[in-house]
Amino acid sequence: MNILIVSHYFWPEQFRINDLAGELQRRGHQVSVLTGMPNYPGGRLFEGYRWWKKRHDNMDGVPVYRTPMFVRRQDRGWQLALNYASFALFGCLLAPWYFRKHDFDVVFVYEPSPFTVGIPAIVMRRLKTAPMLFWVQDLWPESLTAAGAVHSPAVLQVVGRMVRWIYRHCDRVLVQSRAFIEPAVRAGAERSRTVFFPNWAEAFYRPLPRADARLPAIELPRGFRIMFAGNLGEAQSLETILDAARRLKAEPAIQWIIIGDGRRLPWMREQVRHLGLEDCVTFAGRYAAEMMPYFFSHADALLVTLKDEPVFAQTIPSKIQSYMACGRPVLAALNGEGARVVQEAGCGYAVTAEDGAALAEAALRLSRIPEAQRQAMGMRGREYYDRHFERDMLIDRLESWMQDAVEEGVCES
Repeated sequence: MNILIVSHYFWPEQFRINDLAGELQRRGHQVSVLTGMPNYPGGRLFEGYRWWKKRHDNMDGVPVYRTPMFVRRQDRGWQLALNYASFALFGCLLAPWYFRKHDFDVVFVYEPSPFTVGIPAIVMRRLKTAPMLFWVQDLWPESLTAAGAVHSPAVLQVVGRMVRWIYRHCDRVLVQSRAFIEPAVRAGAERSRTVFFPNWAEAFYRPLPRADARLPAIELPRGFRIMFAGNLGEAQSLETILDAARRLKAEPAIQWIIIGDGRRLPWMREQVRHLGLEDCVTFAGRYAAEMMPYFFSHADALLVTLKDEPVFAQTIPSKIQSYMACGRPVLAALNGEGARVVQEAGCGYAVTAEDGAALAEAALRLSRIPEAQRQAMGMRGREYYDRHFERDMLIDRLESWMQDAVEEGVCES
């Protein structure tokens, strides 16, 4: 198949769509990518990229076509809106030119926010008469209000209409959590075309013996290491982590290690200084995803947190799959689907979202059980991952859906 992937984010930004594009190419498909200029999560263009510079790129044989866009910046909602709108606008204007000599069998959209990524995809769907599969990672407009980005009822009403319009032009809607199905249908997706398609972890996520996992020039603190890896934003409820760390300040053996970057990293650093937590909270920096299994092997527990919002209770954070694939115990402060997966797998402890006291208690309890029990938790997580989230199994399923969509053609909309 000749596949066009439309994604607001792509390599060298670290998102799962990179792995999918590369794997589809390795399986013999012709893959092209329409994306923007890399600037996530720090809100700064990556080195070597400019507004109109390096518009054509290549990731291991996958051709990448980039549109100019306003970068995210830090804590400025209007600039984030410009970031979203600029990709949609320039994508609509430039994609027909970029791909004027291409024929596509399928348009595949990756949507971890913003939903506006669907607009240029619909343009290409119409121009190329190719069915569009839309992989929903974040529900709109719910996630906008949950993350504190939008509160205006008028704006949310406009966003809701846009979301309905995009859903009605999808030939398949793929949702990363079963709990997304009903909200997606209410927002305009057709039930018969909406299917559950969870995230997986890249093949390099695997259990590694600690002795063999060499880290870069960084010394991790000694003790019981609780490690958080990923974006540091509003949705992650960083306050909960700091509250738990403050409550366990008198337990010097418990160490909280933060790996990643994001809009709220400066705030979190300041709070650590303000609360006097420098001895128990370590900021390890940002590293390539391929390094994460090496870091995880040095962790005694892997941490995932989300805000106490209904939309986040319907989400399975993709880091859960990465954590499980590495066979380490999971410590979770979240509600709903994410908590259910951790509990069902028996791979760690899950407490209520935004409950710092409960997170501190669970961390202390986990630190006091025998190492053999923690190892067993981690292995249960890996076994659950292999049954439900294994990478090749899921990509096989996606290939089958793509082929079905090609045979059925573009649905009326």
